[in-house]
Amino acid sequence: MEKFKVVFKPGGKSIEVKKGADLLQVAVASGLHINSSCAGEGICGRCKVIIKKGAFRTEPTGRISHEERKKGYVLACLTTVEGNLEVHVPKDSLLDLGKIKEADAKLYRLKGIYSEAVDIDKGKPIISEDVFKHSPISTKLYIELPPPTLDDSVSDYERLMREIKEKYDVPIVQTGLRNIRRLGSILRYSDWKVTVTLGKRNETTEVVIIEPGDSSGENYGVAFDIGTTTISGQLINLDTKEILGTKAAYNKQIMFGDDVITRIMFATEENGLERLHHAVIDNMNAIINELIAEHKIPLSRLTGVICAGNTTMIHLLLRVDPTYIRKEPYVSTANFVPVIRAAEAGIKIHPRGLAACIPGVSTYVGGDIVAGAVACGINNTDKLTLLIDVGTNGEIVLGSREWMACCSASAGPAFEGSGVSCGMRAIKGAIGKVEINSKLEAKVETIQNEKPMGICGSGYVDLIAEMFKRGIIKRDGKINRDLKSKNIRKGDGEFEYIVVPKKKAGSNYDIVIKESDIENIKRSKGAIYAAVSMLIKKFGLKFNDVKQIFIAGGFGTFLNMDNAVFIGLLPDIDRKKFRFVGNSSLIGAREILLSYETMKRAEEIAGKMTYIDFSKDSAYMDEYMSALFFPHTDLGQFPSVKK
Repeated sequence: MEKFKVVFKPGGKSIEVKKGADLLQVAVASGLHINSSCAGEGICGRCKVIIKKGAFRTEPTGRISHEERKKGYVLACLTTVEGNLEVHVPKDSLLDLGKIKEADAKLYRLKGIYSEAVDIDKGKPIISEDVFKHSPISTKLYIELPPPTLDDSVSDYERLMREIKEKYDVPIVQTGLRNIRRLGSILRYSDWKVTVTLGKRNETTEVVIIEPGDSSGENYGVAFDIGTTTISGQLINLDTKEILGTKAAYNKQIMFGDDVITRIMFATEENGLERLHHAVIDNMNAIINELIAEHKIPLSRLTGVICAGNTTMIHLLLRVDPTYIRKEPYVSTANFVPVIRAAEAGIKIHPRGLAACIPGVSTYVGGDIVAGAVACGINNTDKLTLLIDVGTNGEIVLGSREWMACCSASAGPAFEGSGVSCGMRAIKGAIGKVEINSKLEAKVETIQNEKPMGICGSGYVDLIAEMFKRGIIKRDGKINRDLKSKNIRKGDGEFEYIVVPKKKAGSNYDIVIKESDIENIKRSKGAIYAAVSMLIKKFGLKFNDVKQIFIAGGFGTFLNMDNAVFIGLLPDIDRKKFRFVGNSSLIGAREILLSYETMKRAEEIAGKMTYIDFSKDSAYMDEYMSALFFPHTDLGQFPSVKK
């Protein structure tokens, strides 16, 4: 088959491909990470490139304006290679997959502006550490064995097992054939002085690693939160419980779609599952390598990994087909996954090191929410507690030590910067705070004080609340046409409000919010509020019956509580009941890494938590429709806003 050369500029990356190759996939293959939140369906319009010269074929799309078309703009996902090409990739179309800096490991909390979140960098627990018995997934023990004699001639393996059981209280001990094959020589050239790594593998204690000499003081593990958007990892000293470092990086799977459904669909394509699996593994291994390099720890000293993530993310991590998650009756392959060797999943730690995934509840409530419940101590309190994890799938837990119930809401990715015209994730340059003055002009603050590039979820909450307060939008989200302001205009077929004009922005366009954007956010907040409200009502309760509410996720880190209530995202109750906890999933994963007992509690939580499916409940739809106003059709539910 005929082949052609494609050159991408700036940078000059080139690649030889077959005729008819998809230009977006060509860019990815060349090492370029181009924005594409719809997995190449031609819907999001973010993969715009300019064909400078060469033969190509492209499908018509409304995402390219007439002026852009004259300049050579096309959507890469709708374009095929028909000859040698020179392609210019605009800065706005490139995806920054760089890691989040160490200084930003508090998930870019803006000091003094928002309510304080739990400081996950310092490892501050949400509940007392005394609750968790220190019993990490892997423990190192230094042992000096008595050499064999004619009077004590048991085998080397029996000698080792005997010594472990005599000195340490462990129920079952076993090991693998590889260790047995090497055992005789290791014991003899180490003068019968060895370090064994004992791993908690399901209900068995396993001798995972046998090393000569004493390395008992060098035992480390990594806790991971595998989010749809961001992957975070913490390096932990398993002996001292000290957090040595926290790293976060964008989930490279976003090249194949912003949401889990799009990725599940991509997984059904040829090599799709393999590519999704390698994307997340590459992220995790890069984080591991950077953490151990900074702290000068040999890879061989990493013996355990704990992973928290939603059900789809765990399937993709383990390269398990997620197809049936999105097909009725919506069944996952596994919610409880046995402890495995990390190498089986491609996670690069000690070759015999262990990896465990926190169990999930159902297809749409995964181990990340179970980890959050552990971190918030819902199973250890008599107080009626609500945990709201705001994300593409808003996940909610209600309960106490006696009982727990959960549900999920298809909120969509609007609060994560997708599906909205100038949305972006919470990275540098994202508008995180907005105030609008009496002249109807917006004053913005951005992450890391960079020039504004777009608006992240917390910025949208502030922006809509301020627009509502100033009368720029009505309760239905429509922009007030009667207001006279240079910042209100009719754009491409709809009205919009200019947040930052192009001359003040870090991008080459005006940063705006359109009526369609407001509609998307209204639906997202409505879905979350309706799910929370329905879960409360399901048990004959009222919001005021809840004693404490945890808001989790990166979005919760930024969230301005009063504005979130003002637009109807959160219930209008005593603000003292709210607590922002940041990444509760990572905190829970860390606690489970350090405590096998806590893993058992996580399994109990996942097993006893009742999942409530509102997707086919007409009452939920009524509740949702009522929430499609700011703050709600029933102002009696929001007395502070009504006032």
